[in-house]
Amino acid sequence: MSVSRRRSIVAAGVVGVVAMLAATLLGLPPARAATGDGSPTDPNIVFVGRWDRSNSTAYVPNWAGAYLRTGFTGTTVKLRQRRTIDLYYSIDGADFTYLTNVSGTVNLTPTPLRAGNHTLLVSYRVVGGSYTGDAVFQGLTLDSGATTLPTPVRPRLIEFVGDSITLGTTSSRVALTAYGWLTGEQLGTEHTQLGYGGGCLVATADGCVSVAAQFLKTGYAATSPNWDFSRYQADAVVINLGTNDRGHGVSGADFQSQYATFIRTVRGKYPRAAIFALRTFSGRYAAETAAAVAAVTGGGDRNVFYVDTTGWLPADGLSDSVHPNDAGHRAIAARLAPVVAAKLGGTPTPGTTTPPATTPPATTPPATTPPAGTTGCSVGYAVTGQWQGGFQGEVTVRNTGAAPVDGWTVQWTFADGQRISQAWNASYTQSGGTVRATNASWNGTIAAGATVSFGFLADAPGANNRPTAFTLNGAACALS
Repeated sequence: MSVSRRRSIVAAGVVGVVAMLAATLLGLPPARAATGDGSPTDPNIVFVGRWDRSNSTAYVPNWAGAYLRTGFTGTTVKLRQRRTIDLYYSIDGADFTYLTNVSGTVNLTPTPLRAGNHTLLVSYRVVGGSYTGDAVFQGLTLDSGATTLPTPVRPRLIEFVGDSITLGTTSSRVALTAYGWLTGEQLGTEHTQLGYGGGCLVATADGCVSVAAQFLKTGYAATSPNWDFSRYQADAVVINLGTNDRGHGVSGADFQSQYATFIRTVRGKYPRAAIFALRTFSGRYAAETAAAVAAVTGGGDRNVFYVDTTGWLPADGLSDSVHPNDAGHRAIAARLAPVVAAKLGGTPTPGTTTPPATTPPATTPPATTPPAGTTGCSVGYAVTGQWQGGFQGEVTVRNTGAAPVDGWTVQWTFADGQRISQAWNASYTQSGGTVRATNASWNGTIAAGATVSFGFLADAPGANNRPTAFTLNGAACALS
């Protein structure tokens, strides 16, 4: 088991000397229980997410998507619960089993397992941010002579911050079928979801809870103590807030300002994390979210990214007018996983073909010879959001020729000093006012009659007139 100076998702370390080293490096208290005994302080049990460990005999998970993982020997395993709770568990990587209204000593192996080594993962069920019942872990009971075993800790952790959508409300297994859990699993990372059903970015006079404020807390309750951020350091934070604020009268200006403040708060707690601000799936406050990201990146933080989620949800992807169903969450995860992977330097699991967001290279590379030209094209250019000093743009290219385009480069020139700071669905270079946008690995072919789109954020110090001419692989395109 590897131990990182940056992560303390390990309960107190691993075994023997490694446990002592982890406690030293991570600022955790030494283990207070014998290794392998199944108690909450057993260093072989890994607790992922925000768990309240103030009581050494009863650990309490806070927020959604928290879970525990361990290995064990023997043929049976029982969970010691204080009072009634709903939960999911998986043994040896099998599909999750759902238990309702269980309490006391809960037998997770009514049919004994084969003798040997096994793994266990437990996650308590949540509804709207709060747990269904009494989510208090008091330990494991194993066979006589059996012990827990250390389990590998995944090398990275992603936090997903949002409202009931992030919690997976209305999906079949709530947090376990939400896009955050699915994305983390696709990328092979640890993951946890911090959210509040009906929560807002901005606290409002009519009682909407600020998830941004509660981000600093151990849990969602108003009286929850401050979270100890030394327990772990997230490698990425994915924010999806703004769906509920409009219904509580939050102005665009206030939302934008407080979103930028929240991003800076997250940065203060996680200095090295990649931070992703998602366009809400409903499109609410999209321009303000992009502007908040632009304000932060304009201040020098280049590890913050706006993610345009337009078109991510399929037509059958909602269970109501707001919440994604299982298919919707799977579709979101398929699009989000490569976006996050691109910034973490990782690779999503095979089969994911969705494009990653792209950012400008550190230095402008030499121009490359574009692929063969096309026989016809048209380009649509739109400003989809604008604020003082910046804007969000979208370029749509149509192949009006009879043959497919295999590899494309679109070029245009800004006349008013506009400068792109971030792009998605294309890579780009800019020299002076001239921009060259080139296809990503996944969208290089434009079939006859088909279109491809890409977007960007840009600074605009003064006027923001649209470009007057575009080329595709060196051939002039009509404006549409």
